[in-house]
Amino acid sequence: MANPKRKHSKARTRTRRSVYYGGLSRPNTMQCESCGQTKLRHRLCPACGKYRGRQIVLAEEEA
Repeated sequence: MANPKRKHSKARTRTRRSVYYGGLSRPNTMQCESCGQTKLRHRLCPACGKYRGRQIVLAEEEA
C-alpha cells in the first residue's frame, strides 16, 4: 500500500476540505404561525414571542 512521502501542508488540507464541507449555507427559515414574520425554525419568534402556538415571552412593544 502506498504511503505519502511528505506531510500535506495545512493550506493544502484545508483547501481540499473546503470543497467537501461546502461552506456556509443559509439557515432554514419559516413563517410564524401567529404573526407571519420570518423566523428561524425551532426557535422563538422574535416579533411576537410565541413558539408552537404558546406565548413564551412577552413581546416588546415598539415606542
